[in-house]
Amino acid sequence: MPEQLQSPEIQAFATGFPLTLLHFAVTSLILFLGTALYVVLTPHREIALIREGNAAAAVSLGGVLVGLSLPLAVSLNASTSLVDISIWGVSTVVVQLLVFRLVDLILRGLPQRIQEGEVAAAALLVGAKLSTAIVLAAAVAG
Repeated sequence: MPEQLQSPEIQAFATGFPLTLLHFAVTSLILFLGTALYVVLTPHREIALIREGNAAAAVSLGGVLVGLSLPLAVSLNASTSLVDISIWGVSTVVVQLLVFRLVDLILRGLPQRIQEGEVAAAALLVGAKLSTAIVLAAAVAG
């Protein structure tokens, strides 16, 4: 049994797993902070609306989470260090938040329609945000 604990696979896992957890934690923190910043920047209060049972707000915020996480995942995959992960992660979140705000401005009236619980408006907003996330993720991947 002790020979198995000394195998190269186990040693690689023992060395790599803590680093994987650290990279995951940093990326998750960036995702959390980006989402919190988005919630602060939006004209409507998603969390309060979701607590009240507003499905459109839940769909919209869910789309934001996925939209922020796609470029973050590609950034994480392309990065080799915590500094690299932090730089790429923060920069993709900033770009996404700017694009999300631009989408909100272009698709006028959607925040109000989401407040009113209109799921169709939320679905359109999510589609616009996810499409920008996919394009940004591809740009990061090179």
